[in-house]
Amino acid sequence: MYVGLISDTHGRFDREFADFLKPVDVVWHAGDWGGGPGFVQQIRECKPVIGVHGNCDGLDIRGEFPEYQFFTEEGSKILITHIGGSPGHYYPRAQELIKATRPDIFVCGHSHILKVQWDDKYGMMYLNPGAAGLQGWQVMRTALRFKLESGEISGLEVLNVPRG
Repeated sequence: MYVGLISDTHGRFDREFADFLKPVDVVWHAGDWGGGPGFVQQIRECKPVIGVHGNCDGLDIRGEFPEYQFFTEEGSKILITHIGGSPGHYYPRAQELIKATRPDIFVCGHSHILKVQWDDKYGMMYLNPGAAGLQGWQVMRTALRFKLESGEISGLEVLNVPRG
């Protein structure tokens, strides 16, 4: 399975991101969609979506997307939530979810900081795609894509789009 990973779009889904995600099979969105249901549909027209709501999302998005998603794909247990923290500094709710579900891959957003790191303590891959939108202070707008096959991530690629 070929996965595209975005977060913190805050109502922006520019051509660079649509082109980057064009070859993937599914998009995982780690929250703070912005833009409402019409915006969600714009991303869905690109690819099927699995997502969560973020702290900036309104009731329309919260009604469609849960606080977290936990599922198995290609032999890996996946946990996605918006506010996660980072290895060694997880937010309390994220840490509860990690302990309860023991994922192989933990995905979050919120920080607007792209980070990919193996977490030795929990034996899982930590993925935060940074922010695809313009809201926030990030200099680069980012997204990830990778292959997930038989419990392994390979071919990880980063999209960097200058904020300007």
